[in-house]
Parts: sequence; structure tokens; C-alpha cells
Amino acid sequence: MRETLHFVNGEFLRSASGRTFENRNPVDNSLIARVHEAGRPEVDAAVRAARAALDGPWGRMSVDERAGLLHAVAAEINRRFDDFLQAEVADTGKPVSLASHLDIPRGAANFKIFADTVKNVPTEFFQMATPDGTGALNYAVRVPKGVVAVICPWNLPLLLMTWKVGPALACGNTVVVKPSEETPSTAALLGEVMNAVGVPPGVYNIVHGFGPDSAGEFLTTHPGVNAITFTGETNTGAAILKAASDGIKATSMELGGKNPAIVFADCDLEQAVETTTRSVFANCGQVCLGTERVYVERPIFDEFVKRLGEAARTMKPGRPQDAATKIGPLISLEHRRKVLSYYEKAKAEGATIVAGGGIPTMEGELAEGAWIEPTVWTGLPETSAVVREEIFGPCCHVAPFDTEEEVIRLANDTPYGLAAAIHTTHLARAHRLGAKLEVGICWINSWFLRDLRTPFGGSKRSGIGREGGVHSLEFYTELRNVCVKL
Repeated sequence: MRETLHFVNGEFLRSASGRTFENRNPVDNSLIARVHEAGRPEVDAAVRAARAALDGPWGRMSVDERAGLLHAVAAEINRRFDDFLQAEVADTGKPVSLASHLDIPRGAANFKIFADTVKNVPTEFFQMATPDGTGALNYAVRVPKGVVAVICPWNLPLLLMTWKVGPALACGNTVVVKPSEETPSTAALLGEVMNAVGVPPGVYNIVHGFGPDSAGEFLTTHPGVNAITFTGETNTGAAILKAASDGIKATSMELGGKNPAIVFADCDLEQAVETTTRSVFANCGQVCLGTERVYVERPIFDEFVKRLGEAARTMKPGRPQDAATKIGPLISLEHRRKVLSYYEKAKAEGATIVAGGGIPTMEGELAEGAWIEPTVWTGLPETSAVVREEIFGPCCHVAPFDTEEEVIRLANDTPYGLAAAIHTTHLARAHRLGAKLEVGICWINSWFLRDLRTPFGGSKRSGIGREGGVHSLEFYTELRNVCVKL
């Protein structure tokens, strides 16, 4: 049986305790590998290796030298594209058509983007007067935060991990990565890439495991960690923030969402339905930016609901390698139980089930997978848990609205504030709502379209801080002021 090991100081290591856990394929629940679970000794070894690398060759490298190595990392990921694709698809069950066009290319590109960004970011310079008339110069230099704990989600494992590791390394930090226990494979492959291109040992480290009383807790509470970056569920983020408070560690949190899509009667209806279909069902709804709440202006409500329901019924499940597959499974049977609990709540509360609502019939070994039907509901009150709580599945509730003021109130009536999508051809209205919605990113007539130089993050319970372009560098560096008396 294949084993997935920790990667510490440039070497793949087993757990001293011998403890392992299973990594299963959500397509058919087959066993992929046994993953070694880190205890305190493995986490401590990883943090110490990262600290030593800061004081070693990595810390002495110039920005250009680091950037060159990160470009080499990107090239090696692309050279081993099929290996990364196979690992990502096995862990997540997502269609090859999605992973090959999004996850792996972006995973490689994140290293190049931040390698180039860090070379072109200016800092401050001020000339000041002094009482004796000679003056002084003040200038800022960027220095790395130190050892960064990178805690990753399972929905876009390589993409979101490298979205953090790329800028962290570009800025001169070292990292200890804890991948999700559901999706450890591509993080391990990246260790092979680091060795292949000559990244010094200790710069990139991996420890596998869970949260409480496992790798996650041991890493976030370790006194040798200087900063923590996390993408995932809001309650987990809150627990990490509490752990970080003891050591006053810098934190960056990209958390959950219950994002609205707002569809006005003057929209391009075909485009609005197509885009909303993607924003609801992409990656089996396991996207933090997905739109689980859809508000449609009353004149087109019935037609929009009809078309969205038809689109949901065309989402054909199947093996990731099948070109006809339009939707993969949920990440695990455990997560399916959670999503199904909301499907049952919706039914119990009297929702109108426009499409889906259960588990599809799958043949052979696929019947053992974590499959679920793409689902559209109407008719629930705004107080329903289905409308208010993040489900993280391929589902949405669609409700009508009558006025712009009403829909702004509805969209903002949530503890979350990650993203929103607006569909309208009224330019002034689009700008008005874009400024009034309490979210980190607002799309107009689009979804999941973003210049990677722009700030990304959430407000309210959807997170703290911003990532992307220079905004990532603000988190992964400290600004040090140097004052020179003339």
C-alpha cells in the first residue's frame, strides 16, 4: 500500500509514532494511500528545519536568486503536469476537464506571479529636517516574517496551497505546510519538485494530520512559528485565531461565505443563467466563492428558476476522466452527510424542490462514492438555516425581489461577507450595488474572474486580511524603517 510521508528538511519521513490515516478517493471510496499523521516531534522538527533554513543559504539569497528558483519550481510542476493532475483528481474526484484547466496551471503560475511581483515592489523614502539643520533620511526595507504555517483546504488543494507558499517564499520566508487530511497528495509531490530544482532543505516542509490534538494544533501553537495563513471554514479559523493569540502571531484568514447572486430583469438572461450555473455547481459547489443564495427580480423569476433547474438536471456525474462528466462527487462521505442534512432540512421546511434533492443512482463501484444531486430550491424564508448557513455543496435557494433597496438589504443580511455576483445591463446600478454590498469581491456579469494582482479576501466572518499581488506581500513581509542622520 502506498504511503504519504511528511517532508522535513528536504527528506520524506515517517511518523515516529507509526500513526497513519486513510486517504480515500471520493469517486468510489477506494483507498489511495495511508498518510502518516504528525505528532509534536514531527511538527517541531519541521519548524526547526524552517528556522535553520532562514539562517542558512535561503536567508542569504538575493531576491533575483529566489525568484529564479521559484520560476524553476513552476517549470517543474508543468513538466510533471500529468503527475500533479493524476494526484489532484484522485484526491478530489473533480473532473479532469476542470483540474487540467484550473488547478494545475494556476498551481504552477502562482510561483511565477509572485516571483515577478516581489522584484518590482517599491518601499517608502522620506527626507526630513532635524533641529541641527543637517537632516535625516528615512527608508523602509521589506524583511520576511520568518517561519510561516500554511494550513490548506481540500477544495482546491494545489491552487490554494501555492497561492500562499508562492508569495511566502518569494518574500524570503520558509514554510511548514499542513495540507487537508482529505487531499495530501499534491503537497507531497511539491516536495519532490523542490528537491529537483535545488530549493534548499528546510525552506518547504510538510506535516500531515488533523486539527485538534494533531498537526494543526501543534503547528499553530508552536512558539517557533511567526505567522499563520489559513483558508477554510469559519469556526476552524476562529480556533486558529485563539491559538495564534498566545504568541501574538500574524494571521491571514480566508474563511467561509454564504454569497449572494443578484439577477435583475434587464440582465442578459442566457448569460446570467450560464454564469449562475457555474457559480452554484462548479467543483460540486465546493467553492468558497459559490453563490448559494440567488435573488431574482420578480418579472423574470419564474423563467430564471425554470432555466436554472434545467441546467442543474444536465450536470452529469461520472468518472473524472470521462469527457461527458460535468460534475464530480463531494470530497467525502462524511461531507455528504453534512450536505444531505441541509437537503433534508429544506424538504422538512416545505421548500419547493426545482431540481435534485437527493443522491443520484450510480452504477458499480461508483455507487460507493460521495455523489449528490445538484439541487435548486425556492420557497424558503430568509430565516431558514438552508438560506443562512454555508452548506458547501451543489445547491442554491432562489428568491424573488422587487426593488434595489430590498435586494441590498437581503444580500447584506448575513454574518458572512466574501463575494457577490450582480447581473444587470444597467451600468449605474451595477456601480451602486458594487459599492454597497458588504463583500470582499463583487462580480458584475461574471463570476470567478479576477486579475491576480487585485486584493482578495472577505469581511465580517469571511476573513481577515487580503491576498493577491502586493497585498500578499504586505502579509508575508515586515516593513523595517531605517533612519540615517546626515
